[in-house]
Amino acid sequence: MTTSNPFPPEVVAAVLRHMNTDHADDCRVICQGLGGQPEATAATMSGMDADGMDFVATVHGEPVVVRVPFSTRLVERRQIRAEAARMYRQACAALGVTPRPDAS
Repeated sequence: MTTSNPFPPEVVAAVLRHMNTDHADDCRVICQGLGGQPEATAATMSGMDADGMDFVATVHGEPVVVRVPFSTRLVERRQIRAEAARMYRQACAALGVTPRPDAS
């Protein structure tokens, strides 16, 4: 259970904006490979805290809330990018697809 969120609302908003603008397909892949929604056709990041990312995936035309936990509790902003990239690469591996070369 999350006891506190080290990321203020403006940081969360910036991460959401970046993920949904520049990495929308990555959000879908994460929901498919790690979020238990292999039939998702789209996904947007809807929130995050120190323990994971929240998404709304589209599955069979319907919105489905998806929570994907981080591998460890994050305490610094710089950890977010590395963890998002790790999640994307792990989701690609679970799906048997090749990640983008710049996904590091």
